[in-house]
Amino acid sequence: MYGLWRPRVLGAWRMPATGPVIVAVNHSHNIDGPMVMGVAPRPVHFLIKKEAFVGPLAPFLTGIGQLKVDRHTTDRTAITTALGVLDNGGVLGIFPEGTRGEGDFASLRAGLAYFAVRSGAPIVPVAVLGSSDRRGRLTRALPPLRSRVDVVFGDPFPAVENTGAAVRRTRRALDEATERIQKQLTAHLENARRLTGR
Repeated sequence: MYGLWRPRVLGAWRMPATGPVIVAVNHSHNIDGPMVMGVAPRPVHFLIKKEAFVGPLAPFLTGIGQLKVDRHTTDRTAITTALGVLDNGGVLGIFPEGTRGEGDFASLRAGLAYFAVRSGAPIVPVAVLGSSDRRGRLTRALPPLRSRVDVVFGDPFPAVENTGAAVRRTRRALDEATERIQKQLTAHLENARRLTGR
């Protein structure tokens, strides 16, 4: 990432140095995940759509610890593997919107809340800004080479307010957690935009 672009990483020290963590990243460009993997202070295991695991990319993604997920069904294997990452004290990366879009956290899917409530792992919001501003001249699908991309890490927060109590895993509890998470992620994105001027 540092060889192709000029990442400016802010707040990486906020990520807990040990223990399970969920990194929630906005997603407006296909380099957002690789950018976070390349600059994060700890290895990140992203849930990545199974369609990306094709040809020589499949063994590469598997080799660097990325997790294949079928977005069109309840993928029990992916869920178990992702929970295993957290059980082993690792970092799970999730695009809460489920797919690439505006990258504004406007519509979250329930997966992030499920993993956070189930594991009790704190969520670290990450805003990637500048990846979709302009298209490169050589490769239109990528940002211009050597352009600046800002990666802003936020403060970790729990999915539920009262972490000391027994956590409910009902549909209502997940909906409440999703609403709380969305507010936190949106506030982080706004702060990141102010901080970077983007």
